[in-house]
Amino acid sequence: MQNHKKWLQNIEPDIGNYIAGFVDGEGSFNVSLIKRDDHRLGWKIVPSFNVSQKDRVILALHKRTFGCGTLRSRKDGVVYYEVTNVSMLSDRIIPFFKRFRFRSAAKKKNFSIFKQIVELLKEKPLDKRKFKQVVLLREKLNEGRGRKRKYTATHVL
Repeated sequence: MQNHKKWLQNIEPDIGNYIAGFVDGEGSFNVSLIKRDDHRLGWKIVPSFNVSQKDRVILALHKRTFGCGTLRSRKDGVVYYEVTNVSMLSDRIIPFFKRFRFRSAAKKKNFSIFKQIVELLKEKPLDKRKFKQVVLLREKLNEGRGRKRKYTATHVL
């Protein structure tokens, strides 16, 4: 943890604020549920922070700054920067956005919900009570137009 704090302190404010502003407009926090018979509760939970853009250089700056995650390209030229590792979300992504804050109300709300979900996922083992909390919090994430859910809380619970 000390290593992560030192990393965060070393981020130049202009870079941190630039990335926070960029993510405020172009980034998202999501939680996917994947039906899996080989998981104890029958579901795999995949939290993710991602930013997509056609400019790979900007997303490479994100990856370099956070020191984690992956860059992937789609056939249409869009590049994705994504972090799905719970430890990295908890140790890098969340502390970064606690220091370099969002301006928009919607992103602040989604980040707050996402933080709660990641905290629940860090607590091992994930029991039925925590699983239900995650699923119910996920229902509040990214509310509104454009949100796609293969499985809603009703399907899962």
